[in-house]
Amino acid sequence: MPLFSGQQGQGGGEIWEPQAADGRLAQTAGANEAGVFTSDLSVSEYVLLGEAGFEPLGFVVGSSIYHVGLQIGRWNKNQELTVLTQAMYNARELAMARMRAEADHLSADGIVGVQLRMQMYSWGQNCLEFVSTGTAVRHLAGQGTHRAPDGRAFTSDLSAQDFFRLLAAGAVPVSFVLGTCVYHIAHQGVLQSLRQVGQNQEMMQFTQGVYEARELALARMQAEAAAVRSSGIVGVTVEVKNHVWGEHATEFLATGTAVRRLAAEHKLPDSSPKPMFTLGLDK
Repeated sequence: MPLFSGQQGQGGGEIWEPQAADGRLAQTAGANEAGVFTSDLSVSEYVLLGEAGFEPLGFVVGSSIYHVGLQIGRWNKNQELTVLTQAMYNARELAMARMRAEADHLSADGIVGVQLRMQMYSWGQNCLEFVSTGTAVRHLAGQGTHRAPDGRAFTSDLSAQDFFRLLAAGAVPVSFVLGTCVYHIAHQGVLQSLRQVGQNQEMMQFTQGVYEARELALARMQAEAAAVRSSGIVGVTVEVKNHVWGEHATEFLATGTAVRRLAAEHKLPDSSPKPMFTLGLDK
């Protein structure tokens, strides 16, 4: 099973880190005591983050515009499109790495509210931009206890409410992990389609292909979590994305937040305020 994490830049060099954000980051609270913090947090999330003992430092961004190479295969059978899979994986990893590099510039303990999205531009119709965003945060005690095992900022797509509950339970995020698989579902033959007319029956070819693709994505996400020395993954989702490759090529994307247990002394005290859920009754 191929894994595509930990990719270097083209030519085997280090991942390029753009300098365009240096001026913005230099004026944030993470780099300048007189600076202001920036974030994509709501007011409620900002308040709850403070109750958890963290402060926001700055809004961090990573981006990669990627061109997908040529994929060759036999279209009459189920198969993974490895060229496309690798492209989708590497582009996201580059965006995530650059976002994390911005957090490192701010000496952050972590990044909360990570979002991954894709977009196209009219001047690059054969290219996709992968954008990763989040809010860099720092623990008020300043001991670095909540950082990932590699000593760098953790990444997490958890909401502030779920982040608070995780800390209250004595755990902390390690890394936003993902696994992906771009898969081609074989076309049905004419005779096979005719035999199914008016019949209730499982379409085994489609079931097997979708099952295998989903399992590959989940297994790769799980392998990423093991590699960063986490104890488990919370908030797992599996999305199906069709993109621009045609009706029989589909991407399965599995994401979640890998977590680890903290020592008992780092657990939030029982006297900490508990997040409340308000259910509106308006029609």
